[in-house]
Amino acid sequence: MRLNVNGQDHEVDVVHDDTPLLWVLRDHLGMVGTKFGCGIGMCGACTVHIDGQAAFSCSVRAADLEGRAITTIEGLAAADGTLHRVQQAWADQDVAQCGYCQSGQIMRATALLEKHAKPTRQEIDEAMAGSVCRCGTYNRIRLAIEDAAGISHEA
Repeated sequence: MRLNVNGQDHEVDVVHDDTPLLWVLRDHLGMVGTKFGCGIGMCGACTVHIDGQAAFSCSVRAADLEGRAITTIEGLAAADGTLHRVQQAWADQDVAQCGYCQSGQIMRATALLEKHAKPTRQEIDEAMAGSVCRCGTYNRIRLAIEDAAGISHEA
């Protein structure tokens, strides 16, 4: 199958048609920034963009994605290494604790900001509800999203 990941076409030989995108990314393309968490689309660690929309890569068959644009955490930064504004905000707010969920959190946040340039706190909380942070850095996650959106922090 031919997949477009981070703007590049890749020929991938997958034995099973029902192989989730997550395993194609990690095992066949070596893109390990997308994490395996629960395997059932409940934690968000595996979040990528499919045609600009946040999606759980553990729950999407790779075979269904030919002709679609897939973006992983590896595809967010600019070619010169400049971080995406959400990645920079994550660093500025020192969001990551253990860091395991962070690629999925960042991917979900970037999809949110593409849809809502200046989201409300409620929109942020609703959009991010699909991603679990076992360390509980939700306040810093919200602050980073507000920073990336250029929103002043509420007291």
